[in-house]
Amino acid sequence: MKGPSGRLDGPFRYVRAFGRRFDGMKWRVLQLSVLLLAVTFSSLGGNISAQPPSEHRAVPTPANQSHGSHREQDGGKWEGSAQGVAYSEFNHRLAGLIVLLFGFAELGHALRCQVPVWTRLVLPCALGALGTYLLIWSDHEAWPIGALTFAQTFSGQDLEILQHKFYGVFSSVAAVSEALRRSNWARHPGWAIPLFLLGFFGALLLFVHSHGNHPADHIIELHHAFLGTVGIGAAVSSAMMAWASGISERTMKRWEVAWATCVVVIGLQLLVYFE
Repeated sequence: MKGPSGRLDGPFRYVRAFGRRFDGMKWRVLQLSVLLLAVTFSSLGGNISAQPPSEHRAVPTPANQSHGSHREQDGGKWEGSAQGVAYSEFNHRLAGLIVLLFGFAELGHALRCQVPVWTRLVLPCALGALGTYLLIWSDHEAWPIGALTFAQTFSGQDLEILQHKFYGVFSSVAAVSEALRRSNWARHPGWAIPLFLLGFFGALLLFVHSHGNHPADHIIELHHAFLGTVGIGAAVSSAMMAWASGISERTMKRWEVAWATCVVVIGLQLLVYFE
């Protein structure tokens, strides 16, 4: 209520002041997002220029060579080498940039910031780009850029390669399902399953994901354990957003913030990934 002077008295004045501070916090989040993306682009640019051209070349092997012998002759030298480390770190950091991009878009919606409607499609577009990249360039020796054939790549003889391709396939499937959901072409709750599977089973696979005979294997395992833990949190949050019924708008907002925060943390962790 207003007093004789026309000002808000009592708790109403503090509520109004809190609202102003919350609006200011939204703008700070957006400004921080732009700053982080700018720094990330600069970091990736330096990483790309520092990579030797030979990193992306497939090592020629006989057509009838088995997958196991290929890994022994080429993979043993590639894993832990300067070129192998640079290639792996670039892939992880590029993935981090993509994840961070749609993570900030999701965070903007979760905080009810005034963002354009089209930003709801940032997630499916980013997942589609990530899935395509992983299917093609996840491993230098794998199909379609390496010496291994399609059958050798997806046969399961090399679990590291197979898991990378799994992430590529499920990212692409989740991109399609989320694009349909967010454009209101598919409203059934079942369309949220691909995103949940990508987050949950993708996170579980990180706990058993191995880079073979790598000298920094213990550091890689720590990275994967952290990413897997946060990934499970993201999967649970996405499931609650899609399938929880009868919850209040305030509770739903908390799950949305939890989901977006987990995604941003995953993106940041991938950006600082090293071997």
